[in-house]
Amino acid sequence: MTTTLLTNARLINPDSAEEAQGWLLIDQGRIAATGQDAPPKAESTVDCRGKCLAPGIVDIGVKVCEPGERHKESYRSAGRAAAAGGVTTMVTRPDTLPAIDNPETLEFVARRANEAAPVNVLPMAALTKGREGREMTEIGFLMDAGAVAFTDCDHVITSTKVFSRALTYARACGALVIAHPQEPGLSQGAAASSGKFASLRGLPAVTPMAERMGLDRDIALLEMTGARYHADQITTARALPALARAKRNGLDITAGTSIHHLTLNELDIADYRTFFKVKPPLRSEEDRQAVIEALRDGLIDIISSMHTPQDEESKRLPFEEAASGAVGLETLLPAALRLYHSGDLTLAELFRAMSLNPAKRLGLASGRLTEGAPADLVLFDPDAPFVLDRWKLNSKSKNTPFDGARMQGKVLATYVAGTPVFEAS
Repeated sequence: MTTTLLTNARLINPDSAEEAQGWLLIDQGRIAATGQDAPPKAESTVDCRGKCLAPGIVDIGVKVCEPGERHKESYRSAGRAAAAGGVTTMVTRPDTLPAIDNPETLEFVARRANEAAPVNVLPMAALTKGREGREMTEIGFLMDAGAVAFTDCDHVITSTKVFSRALTYARACGALVIAHPQEPGLSQGAAASSGKFASLRGLPAVTPMAERMGLDRDIALLEMTGARYHADQITTARALPALARAKRNGLDITAGTSIHHLTLNELDIADYRTFFKVKPPLRSEEDRQAVIEALRDGLIDIISSMHTPQDEESKRLPFEEAASGAVGLETLLPAALRLYHSGDLTLAELFRAMSLNPAKRLGLASGRLTEGAPADLVLFDPDAPFVLDRWKLNSKSKNTPFDGARMQGKVLATYVAGTPVFEAS
């Protein structure tokens, strides 16, 4: 493998929270050195023309619909979408048909992913069999087969006895449990966040307290079991004090949020466009601002796309009946750059949440621009304007809320282990 030198780059280092003009040397698929002085010799050279070079995005919570619903998304199409979006590692969800709840299914998924996707794919496994919340899966065997975390996704385990036993066993195995904090009774059937706006639109709604109540329960079980825990989406101001208290008390807890909850709010569903229907539903502007502040302060650790493909038949329904979810692999970075252009977050803070923190939580060496780290990189122009056309997305499903939106920030190239897997035409 040849050495490659990326010169004249604006290096975004989330580890040191620094930005600097410099160069980066790749050797044997890893970062050999970075610097701002005279660059070394290399067998090939790429002039980055002053554009931003950052660690590739590690996206936790990507749904790829294999097995069961390959018409919505395959590992091949998701891999292309990830590469075009600067995502170098997809951490995939087990909410497939059937659920990924045994080593055989997990091994099939891992094999398919490695054959078809040009980026790294790390599969998660279900925490309970069939994601039904009744009987926990064989966590140890699934870890041996390659599961990096365990989750029932948006199926909240209602039995505290089952959940506490699963957390206890996960702690014994050193496994990470990812949960969806929500009180399932209150949130059942909800299509919007409760308040005057949802009432005016005549939509079934859920109070933000449902998220707080779900998180409170999970924190109590964490105190009891000492497990490693990650909340997939914190979207309301009401949940933040409980999260802060849990971190202060030394619990092994981290939290994420989705790019859609960071950049959109409840008013976006005014026209009943089902592409804006996500789970949990979009929140108030006050909640959105509170979550951005929590992200800036480090209380919320991770930003993810929560990529959820849905076909046209699932979305072309009345808002209340339509399926929840939006694709996000290709729109994650340009949408996140809205927060940079608005002055809410720096580029280093964004990549801390999109690359460094998810890599740390999963025990990966990526997410950094440090010597010896994998050369998983994204080169992008944060200022390039464009209008998003959903039909040009690489995903099989086109359900994005950003269709027709004016956006700023384009991926120019994506590297996995030093090899370019995407280059803009």
